[in-house]
Amino acid sequence: MLRAADSVWKTDTGRQRRDNEDSAYVRVPLYVVADGMGGAQAGEVASALAVEEFQRGLPDSDADHPTAEQRLAARVRDANRRIYETAQAEREHSGMGTTLTAVYVDGADLAIAHVGDSRAYVLRDGELTRLTHDHSLVEELMRRGKLTPEQAAEHPQRSIITRALGIEPDVEVDTWTYPGRAGDVVLLCSDGLTSMIDEDQVAQVLRSEPDLDRAGERLIAAANEAGGRDNITVVLFRLVETEDERQEDPGETVVGLQRDDELISPREPDAAAAYGSADPPTAQMTVAPPVITRDQTGSRPAPRLARTQGRPQKKRGRRGREPGQGPLFKLGAALFSIAVVLFLFGGGGYLATRELFFVGTNSDGIVTLYSGLPYDFIVPFYEQSYVSGLPASEVPKADRAQLFNHDLHSQTQAIAIIRQAELGHYPKVK
Repeated sequence: MLRAADSVWKTDTGRQRRDNEDSAYVRVPLYVVADGMGGAQAGEVASALAVEEFQRGLPDSDADHPTAEQRLAARVRDANRRIYETAQAEREHSGMGTTLTAVYVDGADLAIAHVGDSRAYVLRDGELTRLTHDHSLVEELMRRGKLTPEQAAEHPQRSIITRALGIEPDVEVDTWTYPGRAGDVVLLCSDGLTSMIDEDQVAQVLRSEPDLDRAGERLIAAANEAGGRDNITVVLFRLVETEDERQEDPGETVVGLQRDDELISPREPDAAAAYGSADPPTAQMTVAPPVITRDQTGSRPAPRLARTQGRPQKKRGRRGREPGQGPLFKLGAALFSIAVVLFLFGGGGYLATRELFFVGTNSDGIVTLYSGLPYDFIVPFYEQSYVSGLPASEVPKADRAQLFNHDLHSQTQAIAIIRQAELGHYPKVK
């Protein structure tokens, strides 16, 4: 029998991102890595919801879920359903999703469930073997023989994934079982590691550094030195022999969501070993949608009416009329009434425009969905609705005019256009 030991989890925002959308869950014998997408206000929520589902543990073995693979897949589908329903119910999280890779140590085997382009590896006798297949555009092109690994590494659409949790009501989950061996080192990671350093570099670090805590630090440092374009998360553990027929659980748990460079996670007995620190964070993690301020959503507060100050008006006219009875006042009152009517109609028009959507780019050059009209007059007539995972620089130049033509669509149509763009399909010229 085998058990997991020396569990380590480390995460880093990287050098080019402001937020960390990765989450992880580690509780012997279950390990999970999730890499969120959809922008800082959505991706981090999606990945956190995914790992939160695994805090419930796996479903009990029964006639419907007799194997560890099937139990893992059931929990992944639960996570997918929860993320999808949250995205449908909360506009600020519309379109969010996450990758997920989970490994469960089941006796002498590793049960694996996988969606997206996070990865799992095993280092055995100095040789690194990948246990997962990316659900990505370039991986699919490589499987069809249309790209070499070298071409895929430099492909402009290498970040586009073809499968993720939360995008559709149901998700296809890849599962399989890999026979473990004492001494195996297992690595789970987000693509922030493997998009920056190749597998030979990963293997070299794991071969040369037996201390898994230091190995995790070195992997993250190498990814940052190579550019650190994305969030970087690594989970490591080692398989060792045990005579106990049951998997030992030392109570080691690491669950987390990186938010605003502050690691929020629970502390349980022996968790310090997983952090490589005598003083791991002690704050209890709360997985909940972040508070959205007006500045974050792009909404603007209602204008305040200015209050004029001055001297009291004197009575005017030969007839000694009281203030407010003269023709100038009546004209002012009429103009004020017209302004009120225009404001009410204008307000209705403003609300109506919020049902219109168009595709553009944000200040970071990421393909973004906006609600409203693509115009600026003193103030913008639009606000940000959803940030995709597709940099505008990765859209072929020939297709940019088609994607960023500012045509107006319904929300469903606009999100569908962005999803197709993430797969490399662009609207046709009318």
